[in-house]
Amino acid sequence: MKYDITIIGAGIVGLSVGYHLKMERPNLSIAIVDKEKEVAFHQTGRNSGVIHSGIYYKPGSSKAINCKKGYRLMLEFCKKENIQYEICGKLIVATNKGEESKLQDIYDRGVENGLEGLKMLSEPELKEIEPHVFGTRAIQVPQAGIVSYKQVAERLKEILVESGVDFYFENQVKKIVQENDYYSIKSDKNKLNTSFLVNCAGLYSDKIAKMSGVGLNAKIIPFRGEYYLLKEEKKHLVKNLIYPVPDPAFPFLGVHFTRRINGMIDAGPNAVLAFKREGYKRLDFRIDEFLESISYSGFLKVAMKYWKVGAYEMYRSFSKKAFVKALQKLIPEIRANDLIVGNSGVRAQLCDDKGNLVDDFMIKYEQNAVHVINAPSPAATSSLQIGKSITEKILSS
Repeated sequence: MKYDITIIGAGIVGLSVGYHLKMERPNLSIAIVDKEKEVAFHQTGRNSGVIHSGIYYKPGSSKAINCKKGYRLMLEFCKKENIQYEICGKLIVATNKGEESKLQDIYDRGVENGLEGLKMLSEPELKEIEPHVFGTRAIQVPQAGIVSYKQVAERLKEILVESGVDFYFENQVKKIVQENDYYSIKSDKNKLNTSFLVNCAGLYSDKIAKMSGVGLNAKIIPFRGEYYLLKEEKKHLVKNLIYPVPDPAFPFLGVHFTRRINGMIDAGPNAVLAFKREGYKRLDFRIDEFLESISYSGFLKVAMKYWKVGAYEMYRSFSKKAFVKALQKLIPEIRANDLIVGNSGVRAQLCDDKGNLVDDFMIKYEQNAVHVINAPSPAATSSLQIGKSITEKILSS
């Protein structure tokens, strides 16, 4: 089986690459390989469903550029394909004077990134929008929205199948060999030859890159994010999206409240080291992946840097009382019995040898391959733009 292009990973970024390739060159033979039985099984299907505005990201960064362009493309796609979404806006809330200065920095960054309509709110003004929130000031971000990225991914799959793309589900890639002018991809079920390889393997993107002969001074470290759900009778406490002021030194946004497109209200997530790359439960454990994480020099440096934060996140994972206390910082009325256990997700966070949690997207272009190595949030929002830019690079090479 020989293909022009083979994409490893049927998450939203891999599907987007296939979608744009087929739009530009309908005659290309394309395969998408995934070890799961369906699309969007991991990060895409387990994220918070937020359409991000781009307010947080460093101006000029890959995240800032792709989020802004991807936001527009995502809305256009949802309109065209009749996928339900809502631009509901969100609040980023400061709860003390120290956070207010950081809030101003976020506001300034949003303006620099081209966001319009941002508004700095006083305490009475934010209470008008979210009556149950405690805060001293807040930024109102009108562009933020909600959607089901799983639904977007499923529609992309339908379009790709209709256009002749072959899907190989339940095919775990075991070996990749580079021949003279093609790659030989061996899974546990099939062997595919391809002229061009696209690695969108998410939590295993570094492994696939290494299989392909790419040298990396970095490794994916899995961080689990756990959510609670507000009970039906407590949903009135949250109107839309409510975020705290994030810690600028830590690439996570902190526990927040998210209204989903299905009406459920998420509360969370935390960020704890997962003991396996797809470890969605607290006690999920895989010895080789766990040892690989904790013995990696880059991770050890991260752990030394953030050990207090990490210890607290782990404590909060096992203590509902501690989790509730964090939520009460934004909504003091929340009580433990207002919450039920929700879903969890695992974020593929790239960590380099120097002990840095790589914040920006990282995409490596080789002669006959593209490797999407680091694509954390807002990758889902940015996915159609990432796919478009990768397609342009492939077709111009």
